[in-house]
Amino acid sequence: MQAATFRTAVVRVPNGPDSIEIIDVPVAEPGPGQIRVAIAAATVNPTDLGVAAGFFHSIGLVNQPEHTGLGWEFAGVVEAAGPGVDLAVGTRVAGLVAGFDRDYGTYAEQIVVPVADVARVPEGLDLVAATTVPLNGLAAAHVVDLLGDAPTGAGRLLVTGAAGAVGANVAVLARERGWQVTGLARAGDEEFVRGLGADFTADAEPGWDAVVDSAQLNDQALKLVRDGGAYVGMRPGLAPPAERGISVTSVLTASDGTRLADLLDRAAAGDLPTRVYAVVALDQAAEAHRATARGGLRGRYVIRP
Repeated sequence: MQAATFRTAVVRVPNGPDSIEIIDVPVAEPGPGQIRVAIAAATVNPTDLGVAAGFFHSIGLVNQPEHTGLGWEFAGVVEAAGPGVDLAVGTRVAGLVAGFDRDYGTYAEQIVVPVADVARVPEGLDLVAATTVPLNGLAAAHVVDLLGDAPTGAGRLLVTGAAGAVGANVAVLARERGWQVTGLARAGDEEFVRGLGADFTADAEPGWDAVVDSAQLNDQALKLVRDGGAYVGMRPGLAPPAERGISVTSVLTASDGTRLADLLDRAAAGDLPTRVYAVVALDQAAEAHRATARGGLRGRYVIRP
């Protein structure tokens, strides 16, 4: 009897979108503390483009002998639960698969994950919208942890790429920690950024108490920070070198089911943006990568396996 399989998108020899393959892999049963989720939606993120292009292979974060899977965040329905799991089959969940070195990711028809890494999707939030929350929401929450509460009398925060997925979440969450947030984005994004409760600029001047560099402007963004201020980057190990007494840190996004539950509740309530640019089939993953690489999208491509 032939073993059951499912389809997933992987890269064997990274060379951009053309290196993405759809393969069949064996179905796995969930172990203790794990669930198997039938994936309804998975987002295409800039990190996925880096995996397909070989960037993360080149810096030693991917060392798979055969192939590496694509996709970090997902939403779907629990179809099997392992021992010790108190989550019913049929429950709608969303989650994050962190790390680079794996056989398959969320561009897949199903996935086995620790139940601690997922959260229930609230009623009123559809699964396509929910899949935009885990990676970008948890990254933004970590940014705010790194920033902490705004110092008294020194709380001017600039968020580069404020119209993007992470930046928009930071703009909302940082205000709750007392920061006076200004979003840096294109002129056409002013209405959206102001709708987040932030001020807006299309051309920032130096002197900010802190800069969150969601747009990955690196040295250019560091120059905008005042002496002794704070800079938060998006890629660990690739932030610009510290200077002028500036604190330089970078986000390291990890799974956190408890925190994700709160972020999903807030997305369902409309407090956090969930923007979807287009929904495509698994076979169209390469096309979604090409379109994302061209830039300028407002919202994510979502893959529906």
